[in-house]
Amino acid sequence: MRCLIFDLDGTLVNSLPGIADSLNHSLLGHGLPTHSYAAIRSFIGDGLQTLVQRAAPVGTDPALLATLVSHFRHSYALSWAEGTLAYPGIHNLLDELQRSGDQLAVLSNKPHQFTEVITRTIFPLIHFAKVLGQQEGIPPKPHPAGAFQIALALDVALNRCVMIGDSTMDLETADHAGMQAIAVAWGYHDRKRLIAAGATRIVDHPSELPALLSS
Repeated sequence: MRCLIFDLDGTLVNSLPGIADSLNHSLLGHGLPTHSYAAIRSFIGDGLQTLVQRAAPVGTDPALLATLVSHFRHSYALSWAEGTLAYPGIHNLLDELQRSGDQLAVLSNKPHQFTEVITRTIFPLIHFAKVLGQQEGIPPKPHPAGAFQIALALDVALNRCVMIGDSTMDLETADHAGMQAIAVAWGYHDRKRLIAAGATRIVDHPSELPALLSS
């Protein structure tokens, strides 16, 4: 049995609108410049603290950064559902993989509380054996700690785990953990960037993934 470990943002769900709106709401509320969706797309992937640091002006006081993080958490908790959708084809993909007998898991740098509620809400009919977001005591990707924790919890050998994600961060995580990797090209890092980071297996649509997993 394999374990298929999916990233969340940019892989299973397009969460950019919800993230961008909450981030800009936080910045605007503190008199700071806001950003376009395209700019915020490039900020996503390394966790909430880094997202806010990238969005705030260079040299922003650490105390203000902490306030922005807190404001974002509050805003996002209220509004994420309005700006988060599964990518086309993802529901069918997960249903097919679930019926194949593979164990499914989610590993994200999004705060755990949001990772958990988004995964369970948007995919209520899919059994994810383990859902793990960023939390105290577990270093974020590309550190392999979260990937190791999932493999251990599900009793699956590392070389039987496949990391599936849209970012170079996911590729690095798989490499550090001794896991296989498959990149998806519909997320926040484009194909050229994925190839430059060493991706050798890339899918352009969810429907292509089962065949690649079987090859």
